[in-house]
Amino acid sequence: MTVIMMNARELILAYTANIADPVAASTLFADDGVIELPYLESLGIPPRIEGPDAIREFITGLLERVPDFGFDEVNIFIETDDQIFGEWSVETTTVDGRPFSQTYAGRLVAENGKIKLLRESLDLVRAARAMLPNGVADIPQ
Repeated sequence: MTVIMMNARELILAYTANIADPVAASTLFADDGVIELPYLESLGIPPRIEGPDAIREFITGLLERVPDFGFDEVNIFIETDDQIFGEWSVETTTVDGRPFSQTYAGRLVAENGKIKLLRESLDLVRAARAMLPNGVADIPQ
């Protein structure tokens, strides 16, 4: 059996292409692979999701709130075989009809053909407007 090893570019392209399929997206991560969303704790989202099972559950939860979530464009600005830095964007609506428009900036670290780390940042105000019942007013001060 031949194992195909993906580099960082191939992994981010596979992840963004498969985000609407939580199983496919989560299998791209190493057993100790992590998604870090450092600023989202104030929205009730854990800042660190570790392991394929937890990542699959996280993506499933996201799709319950934003069923048509999918990345429209991926731009890679810095790249080596094992790391990339770039932006990926989404334009859709939440289940209650709110616009969900976001550009993520992220760094992906690949190890042994899997995602070891995906650290993303995004516009917290835009996320709050889309995801919280009272928008930005629900962000704790």
